[in-house]
Amino acid sequence: MISNINNNDNQPVNEQVPTPKQEEVLITESSRKENKKYIFVEKEVRSYFEDIPEMIQVAYCESRFRQADSEGNTIRGVVNSKDVGVMQVNEHYHQVDSEELGYDIYDLKGNMAYARYLYEREGLQPWSASKPCWGPKIAKLKTEAKLALNKK
Repeated sequence: MISNINNNDNQPVNEQVPTPKQEEVLITESSRKENKKYIFVEKEVRSYFEDIPEMIQVAYCESRFRQADSEGNTIRGVVNSKDVGVMQVNEHYHQVDSEELGYDIYDLKGNMAYARYLYEREGLQPWSASKPCWGPKIAKLKTEAKLALNKK
């Protein structure tokens, strides 16, 4: 549950807002400290990377499924402000190549499409900095997939 700050005194209101459903695209308060709202795009990410579940985990770890703030500004990385969008594509290294390929890394579809392109060329290496987050989850997915195959 997320508390609303919604009165004239800027004091927390006791009213509780339900935690967002996992599959919805929504705008919600992400951090009281920053008091920013973000657009969450989990449903689109899960659909687009249905065939590459590892990339779904990467998107969660990199951006918590956020593409932009409520004003439409593409999110930037906290550690590296050159990382942009849901897949945190680094504009310093990839902006020129992505544009030459026709991908707009500041747009959700372009960000995911260029991330797919990178994955097909380099695997998960471009996201190695967040491996402590996604690595164990991917290992668990692979183990579960092997167990499911062995049961057949």
